[in-house]
Order: sequence, then structure tokens, then C-alpha cells
Amino acid sequence: MLPDKDGSELGSGGSSAESEHPSVSLFRQYLRLRTVHPEPDYDAALKFLDRIANELELPVKKIEVFPGRVVTIMTWEGTNPKLKSILLNSHTDVVPVFPEHWKYDAFRAFKDAEGNIYARGSQDMKCVTIQYIEAIRRLKAEGHTLTRTVHLMFVPDEEVGGHKGMETFVNHQEFHKLNIGFALDEGLANPTDAFTVFYGERNPWWINIHCPGSPGHGSRFVENTAAEKLHHIMNSFLHFRENEKHRLNTSECLTLGDVTTVNMTMVKGGVAYNVIPAEMDVSFDLRIPPTVNLQVCIRQREGEILSLGFANGDEHENKHMDQNMTSTEDSDPWWSAFSSACKEMNMVLEKEIFPAATDSRFIRAVGLPAIGFSPMNRTPILLHDHNEFLNEQVLLRGISIYQKLIPALASVPALPDEK
Repeated sequence: MLPDKDGSELGSGGSSAESEHPSVSLFRQYLRLRTVHPEPDYDAALKFLDRIANELELPVKKIEVFPGRVVTIMTWEGTNPKLKSILLNSHTDVVPVFPEHWKYDAFRAFKDAEGNIYARGSQDMKCVTIQYIEAIRRLKAEGHTLTRTVHLMFVPDEEVGGHKGMETFVNHQEFHKLNIGFALDEGLANPTDAFTVFYGERNPWWINIHCPGSPGHGSRFVENTAAEKLHHIMNSFLHFRENEKHRLNTSECLTLGDVTTVNMTMVKGGVAYNVIPAEMDVSFDLRIPPTVNLQVCIRQREGEILSLGFANGDEHENKHMDQNMTSTEDSDPWWSAFSSACKEMNMVLEKEIFPAATDSRFIRAVGLPAIGFSPMNRTPILLHDHNEFLNEQVLLRGISIYQKLIPALASVPALPDEK
């Protein structure tokens, strides 16, 4: 494994490059790759992953899902490759940064005296990528063999609208050749001692409502204006937003993933101060739990919009309808293997619906069980935020956790449909 070229860039009290754990050094190398939108350096990530595959002595396959976007798959074949495989999924891209709000360069991977490593992607989700890799490295070094095949998959463009990398790849013949039985994907940090486990996701709906109206001079009381319709729509959606926020804030048993969030994100229209516009647009971001009846939701919303005189209703830039959830019943063999391994490590698990969106939803949409899990407890949630960081000890413990989880999942006995 190559040394960390910049390992000496530490806060006061930090360790030198020679004393830094090699897994931490590798993590920092990966964080320095600028796989950041809008122009992620995917070539650098591919070269990095090629090097890792060579170190681990694992065959690697690359599938270009669309121009310039490559899915990379490393495979550790099990002793019984006919059984369904385990997928360890992660994405290589990260969201943009606003440098003026960062204490350190977001791609320097600066480590302070407490061992906190500041970088874009430190939580979302380059940490999990390195934890998968280093857990496999340890298992192989210890001479372990696994019954089921394990695939490490690295996908592009998770952080752009539509998650184009995975959304495209799950319909590709190469994805189905992987014969996946169970998948692990990203989760969230947890500031408490517990570890959060996500078994489902809210459906993202991005809605644009076009409000046509009567134009005219800004000095008149023109009837039926676009702005009046816009006002009704805004009030309706924001009233529903307040009701859902109240439900969340007054119930001890609900988490963010259990309610529908509504946020107005864009307003467009107008040409001049003294001209009443003939049309205006308003856009909303809705995240709807899988427990909500989506067909009823559609009928209610479209009926309300049409009642205001909108001939064309609304337009959806993004409307996902999948409501699959992964079983967390003790009788489920995959969940039993996962939770039992966690219990042996004295880990407290909190089961939730993921409040945003990850690639897991596309995996579940094709009928496969997937759990969202990032082993980051005692850590503030900073994905997409300024000054995103992860402590090196949290990273290292996560590697040890995967070192137990991967064999446990790969040892699940043959299921009825595999015999």
C-alpha cells in the first residue's frame, strides 16, 4: 500500500505519517481525490480502485453505464459461488463545497489534534468504501474463506438528481449476473451511542406547478392572476408541511423518515416591476414515507390543484413510487445474521426509514433486500454540510465492525430457493 504523501499535515498533537494507521492514511488519500460535482474526477477514482483491486488480488470488472460513467466491481468469490452473493455498495462522487464556510480545504483531508479528519466525503460516503476495503484486506490476510461470494461495487453519480449511476445499472444485464441475495449500502452518522440501521426510504417527489393567469399593468386589480394561484398553492403545501412537522414534534415514536417533508425550493416568473406576469412556477421537494398510500396522495393533490383552475395539473421532475422495505423480523435469515453479529459486538441498533434517498431504493425496487448502514456512532450528522469530518477512531472501529458483519452475512445457509 502506498504511503500517505501528506501524512505530516496534522494539527498540534497529531501523529506523524510513520505512526498513522495505514487504513487512516488510505482514507485520507481517497478523500483527496476531487470526485466532486459538477465535474467529478472519476478517472482518479478508477485508478485508485484499480490499485486497491491489485493489492487485494481481486478480479475487477468495469461497466460503462453511460458515457464517462463507470461502475467498478471487485469480486471475492466464495467457496459456493452458486449461492446468492453479498453486495457491498458505495458511491465515488461527492457533493459540491462552499470553501468560504470550511475551516480547512475540503480536499486536503486535514487531521486535527483530536483525530478528526475534515474533508468532503468523510461521512458521505468515502469512509464506508475504505471500511469495506480494509475489512476485506484483514479477512484475506487472516486466511478467511467465505461461503458466499462478496462483490464490492463502486458507482458514479449517486449525488445527482435521479442517482443515475445505480438507477441505470440495476437494469443492466451485468447487474443481474451478480446474483445478489443481500446488499449493504450507506446510512447516517448517529450522535448517540447507538448505530442507525435503515430498512426503507422515503420516496422523493420533485414537483413543479405551473400557474397561468391573466396578465396586465401593475397599476390595476387584475382578476385571476398567476400570483393569486401561486399563493393558494403555496399556502396549501406549506399548511400540509406544518401539520407533518407538528406530528413529528409531538410524537416520541416518530422519526423524520416516518413523516412527509415538504419544502418549497424554487419560484420563477415575472418580467418587470410594472407588468403582471401571465405565468409563474413554483417547485417543491417532497419526501414521502413508504407507509403512505401514494395513489391516494396523488389523487388528493391533483384534485386540489385542478380545483383551482389548473388545466394541466402539475409536472414531476422526479416521482418515485417504490415502497419496498427490507424485513427486520428475527425470522428473516439476512436480518438475523446482521443483527446477531451486531449483538455480539454489543452494538445498539436503531431501525428507521431513511429520510432522504440513497442507491438502496433501486436495489429494493428490483426485489432485493438492502440495509443502509454506516458504522458512525458518537458522530454529528454532517453529510452535505460544511466542515464534514470523521474521527479516525470511528473509521477504524467501523472496519472492525465490517470485519465481523461480512463473514456473518456470507455464512447465511442456503435458502429454500437456493437448494
